[in-house]
Amino acid sequence: MSLPHAILTALLEKPSSGLELTRRFDRSIGFFWSATHQQIYRELGRLEREGLVRASGPGAGRGQRKEYEVLPDGRAELARWTGLAQDPKPVRDPLLLRLRAAAVLGLDGLEEELARHRALHRAQLAEYLEIERRDFPPEAAAGENRLQHLVLRGGIQLESFWLAWLDEALEGAGGGPEGGPEGGPEAGSEGGE
Repeated sequence: MSLPHAILTALLEKPSSGLELTRRFDRSIGFFWSATHQQIYRELGRLEREGLVRASGPGAGRGQRKEYEVLPDGRAELARWTGLAQDPKPVRDPLLLRLRAAAVLGLDGLEEELARHRALHRAQLAEYLEIERRDFPPEAAAGENRLQHLVLRGGIQLESFWLAWLDEALEGAGGGPEGGPEGGPEAGSEGGE
């Protein structure tokens, strides 16, 4: 996903000023595609220069509040991009690499980091579940926002996966009877390559 397409999506959902857009971004799209406020404002300017969005309203002058809306070319670009084929991205998580390194070096200090990550994922899951409770009650499950709910469900399932995996990692980090990973390969094995 790219930032221009994330912005076009958000503006099609609701035309917004740059400030409103960055706040909405922080509460929704930012959960799976993060961007700084400066990046969003720069991209809004570029999208406007390319004729994909326009600033409108009484504050459309320089230095005044502008409300951005998607133009037909912007809608067409988003539709084109949405229909593209794209392969899944490989996971690049430093924690996974650190765990692999710990298989060779030992787990010194890594248990605390695994527990810290678990707490972070638990908090994120709680936030997603609260959003689901508030914004997607069961009686509205088949409503017009079902695809947005599906994205949120993906986040919930991903956080649930990380919690289960971290539980397993913490159990393995505790060591088996010989102090090595319980039921796992030898610490120096080349498994997983």
